[in-house]
Amino acid sequence: MLSKKIENAVNVQINKELFSEYLYLSMATYFAAEGLSGFENFFIVQAQEERFHVMKFYNFVNERGGRVLLKKLEDPKTDFVSVEEIFELALGHEIFISKSIYELMDLAIEEKDHATKSFLNWFVDEQVEEEASMEAILDKLKLIGGKGHGLLMMDNELGVRTFTPPVTE
Repeated sequence: MLSKKIENAVNVQINKELFSEYLYLSMATYFAAEGLSGFENFFIVQAQEERFHVMKFYNFVNERGGRVLLKKLEDPKTDFVSVEEIFELALGHEIFISKSIYELMDLAIEEKDHATKSFLNWFVDEQVEEEASMEAILDKLKLIGGKGHGLLMMDNELGVRTFTPPVTE
């Protein structure tokens, strides 16, 4: 059984994960309008990953006897200046989500909720991958100056990315 404190904190996290999906779809629409379908695909896949995260939290709350409460989402940013800016924002957002997961983990430890702690370990590991992925792409964008042939090559590279739900226990 989830404590009310953990249940409330996980519900806040669910809404953050839903906003992540919304934000990444907004970024995808920018790339669609710019004719960069590979970058669009990258962020559509990111949005699919975020939905997967939402559902992991959703199922966890329900399995532990809690109740999921969804809140209104704020509007995501829709005006962007460059590809580089988008990846800087995405990296910053992933760092924000990591901090939120760590705070949730701290709460689980404080509450001695071993099941929640065990569950959150997956997300801690996932966030390392999420931050590294955004940072690696941002580094490449900076290297190529965010335009020209290098940008088109990256667009092709990111166009082959697919969402494969991770196998979880």
